[in-house]
Amino acid sequence: MFIVIYQVIYYSVDNHINDDINDEVKKHLGEIEIDRNDTYLIQVDQWRAREHNTVDVNPVFVQFHDINNQLIDKSPNLKGILLKLYDNDKDNVLVDTYLNNKPIRQIQVPLVDDNKIIGHVIVAMSLDDATMILTNLKNILLIAFPLILVVLFLIARLIAGRSIKPVTSIIETSSTITRDNLSSRIQLPNNKDELYTLSETINNLLDRIENAIEREKQFTSDASHELRTPLAVIKGTMEVLIRKPREKQEYEEKINFCITEVDRLNNLVDQLLLLARFENQKQNIRNEQVYLNSLILDTIARFSEKIKEKKITIVANFQEDYYIKSDTYLVSIILSNIISNAIKYSNKSGKIDIELKKDKENVYCSISDNGIGIVAEDLEKIFNSFYRSDISNHPEIKGTGLGLSIVKRLCNLLSIELNIKSIKEEGTSVNLRIS
Repeated sequence: MFIVIYQVIYYSVDNHINDDINDEVKKHLGEIEIDRNDTYLIQVDQWRAREHNTVDVNPVFVQFHDINNQLIDKSPNLKGILLKLYDNDKDNVLVDTYLNNKPIRQIQVPLVDDNKIIGHVIVAMSLDDATMILTNLKNILLIAFPLILVVLFLIARLIAGRSIKPVTSIIETSSTITRDNLSSRIQLPNNKDELYTLSETINNLLDRIENAIEREKQFTSDASHELRTPLAVIKGTMEVLIRKPREKQEYEEKINFCITEVDRLNNLVDQLLLLARFENQKQNIRNEQVYLNSLILDTIARFSEKIKEKKITIVANFQEDYYIKSDTYLVSIILSNIISNAIKYSNKSGKIDIELKKDKENVYCSISDNGIGIVAEDLEKIFNSFYRSDISNHPEIKGTGLGLSIVKRLCNLLSIELNIKSIKEEGTSVNLRIS
C-alpha cells in the first residue's frame, strides 16, 4: 500500500512539472518574433519585459539560441550559468540534468520557419521542491511503516482475540465434559454469526448425548430390575421344591410355574433386544408393499386362543384392500403390540373394533377396545420403557411395560403418526396415520 501511495504521488508530481514546463514553452514561443530579412533575427523584447515584471515562486529558467546555436538571451535567474544545449536528437525531449549541482528538468524546443530550424528555446525548472517532497514522503513512509505494522498487529490481535473467544469457550467447555458431567453448555456469542451457529449446534448435540445417556442409564437400571424379578422367582421356587420330597403333582405344578416364568423372561429379553436394536437405529428399514388387511388378520389369528379365553368379539371393518409402502416386519410388530394390549386390557366378553380407511394421501388404522382404559395423567408416560399404568389395581394383568415403547420407536422410524386416546373404565383407542 505504501509503495502504491509513493508511486501515485511520484507520478502526480512528475506530471505536474512536465505540464508546467510545456505551458512555459507554449507561452515563450508565442512571445518570439522572427525577422526573415535579417538572417532570421529572433526578437525577444516582449519576453524580456514580462520577465522583469513577474515574480515566480518556482522560477523558470529560459534560454534562447539562434540558428548558429549562439546565445541570444537568457533569464536573469541564470546569472553566469548556462543551460546545456544538446544535439537535435534531444529536441522536444524532457531531460533530467543538473544546474550548479542542483537537479533540474529541461526541454529544448526548435524554432522552425518554413520547415527550417532557425534556433532553439530551452526551458528548465528546478526539481528541488519535488525531490524534497518525495524524499520527505519516503522517509515518513519508512518510519510509519513499522509503526503502523505494530499498531495493526495489536488491533488484529485484539479483534482476533474477541473473534476466537467463542472457540476458546468451546475448547474449555469440551474439556470439562465427561460421561458423568454432561450438564455444561457453551455460552452463546452475542453476534449471531457462524460461531454462534457452531456453539448452538454443539449445545444441541450435547443435549441429545445427555438425553441418550440418561435413557441408557434408566434403561439399564429398569432392565436389570425386570430381569432380576423372574430369576428370583424361579430360584425361590426351585429352592422350596428341593427342601423336602413332594408329590408328583406338586412337582409338576412348580415346574410348570417355572416354565411360565422362563417364557416371561424370554419374552422380556426379546423385547429388550428389539428395543435396543431400534434405539441404536441399526435396523435396515425396507420399503415394500404391505397388505394391511392380511397383516391384521394374521395378527388376530396368532392371538386366537387368548381371544377365545376372554370371549372377546373382534370387529374388523375393511371396506376394501389397503396397501402401504413400508417394512412388513416392523409394521407387524406395531400391530401385534397394539392388538395384544387391546386383548390384554379388555374385559371378559369385551369388544375390539379394528377399522381401516384412507384418503388421497394417507391410510388410517384405528384399534379400539372397551377395556379398563388409562387415566389422563398416565397418557404421557405410557411410552416410557417399563412403565405400566395402574398396575396395583390389576395385578392379574402381566406385562413388561415395553410394548408401547417399541411401538413408539418403530412409528418414529417409519414416519407413522401415533395417537392414543383413553378414558378410565371406558376403553382405549389407538390411531395410526400412515403416509
